[in-house]
Amino acid sequence: QVQLVESGGGVVQAGGSLRLSCAASGNTFSINVMAWYRQAQGKQRERVASISRGGEIPNYADSVKGRFTISRDNAKNTLYLQMNSLGPEDTAVYYCNRVGPSWVWGQGTQVTVSS
Repeated sequence: QVQLVESGGGVVQAGGSLRLSCAASGNTFSINVMAWYRQAQGKQRERVASISRGGEIPNYADSVKGRFTISRDNAKNTLYLQMNSLGPEDTAVYYCNRVGPSWVWGQGTQVTVSS
């Protein structure tokens, strides 16, 4: 079974930055397209960024384009999300998972942006 552990969240002021990490167990990380998702209080989970298996092709939701950068290190089974120019609208619990059929979700990491 694949286990996902997100980390790096916290409380930041508007305009600040955070770098999130997602550590995945198992032997198949490198053959999966991976993504970051977020869920704000009272809202549906949304995908904010994805990245191809080899890391060559990132994609972003319009709401984060130009501010967030997704990357991966397949040798470390780790996915990253660099978040810059954060605003209160980015406040949410952030999760990682594969695109398509999901693995079991991790606990997520809370990001809170104060104004």
